[in-house]
Amino acid sequence: MTESVDDAAIRELKEETGVTDVFLEQLYTFGSLGRDPRERVVSVAYYALTSLQELPLEASTDASDAQWFELAEVPPLGFDHEEILQCAIARLRNKIRYEPIGFELLPARFTLSQLQRLYEQILERELDKRNFRKKLLKMDLLVDTGEKETEVAHRAAKLYKFDTQKYASLKQAGFTFEL
Repeated sequence: MTESVDDAAIRELKEETGVTDVFLEQLYTFGSLGRDPRERVVSVAYYALTSLQELPLEASTDASDAQWFELAEVPPLGFDHEEILQCAIARLRNKIRYEPIGFELLPARFTLSQLQRLYEQILERELDKRNFRKKLLKMDLLVDTGEKETEVAHRAAKLYKFDTQKYASLKQAGFTFEL
């Protein structure tokens, strides 16, 4: 009763997963009658984006058995939670086309192949390698770290990082991220 909806979402995320300091956005309010047969329930759903390589799950409190799942392997969900999940997936698929939120799902340093694979997985379609790279590099939002991928059997690829400050200033000037 003493916290905002946003603060409650941040607290719950931390309590249930140990996850903090990630992209978190309000998704939708779910309030259909009968969505929980026990009582009238209204839920304000949020979704968070994070790189699993950098953020292991630390489940606690009433979600001590919480786990990460591949989308294709999510177990059956209770109540209307499948609807909530599908709403979040639809939001991600739409938003990734016009805002660089995909970078929240990658490690701090990544290859262009990793970035393309991420977009292909989210959009569920193949992207033309040359056009994808050309478009992204033309935006001038990727910084070549001067490092190369390690632990590969083939030729090592360059590692990049996303320039969040440059994106923020470009966005203020009217830049539109379109992929």
